[in-house]
Amino acid sequence: METFFRYNWMVREQWYAWCEDLPLEELLRPRTGGVGSILKTFFHIIDVEWSWLQILQGKPDGAEDFEHYKSLEAVRQFDRKLRPDVEAFVLAWDTSMEKRAHIDHLSNGKVVIDSWGEVMRHVIAHEIHHMGQLSVWARELGKEPVSANVIGKGLIIPD
Repeated sequence: METFFRYNWMVREQWYAWCEDLPLEELLRPRTGGVGSILKTFFHIIDVEWSWLQILQGKPDGAEDFEHYKSLEAVRQFDRKLRPDVEAFVLAWDTSMEKRAHIDHLSNGKVVIDSWGEVMRHVIAHEIHHMGQLSVWARELGKEPVSANVIGKGLIIPD
């Protein structure tokens, strides 16, 4: 579990560096797909990651407003603010948590039960999905996207 969270954080940091050369107008420009813009997509990724892990722990997941994060530095600050909570939970993960039940009461009265392990993998896949959207937008801008390759990132050191 930890390996893929670290992968996502590493690639996210690479995308932030990639964005440094873009004017703010490009980072905020409405785009097809995703949640609307490059910066809003980063905000969404960070917010969803933190919110899901707060929910699993029975903690409040207070909603933030993107209107307060309309620059690359503001989004990075948002990430730095929330990541310690996420990282602490990820580092404390053990196999006994894998099949714990997460019960969600939907507004239509339906009850959905998922395992914590499934929720954690959803959070990982959610970010990877949005990184794919960023790659499409990078190509539309005529720029090479950040590599999504897991190999070569030094995430698991061989014996």
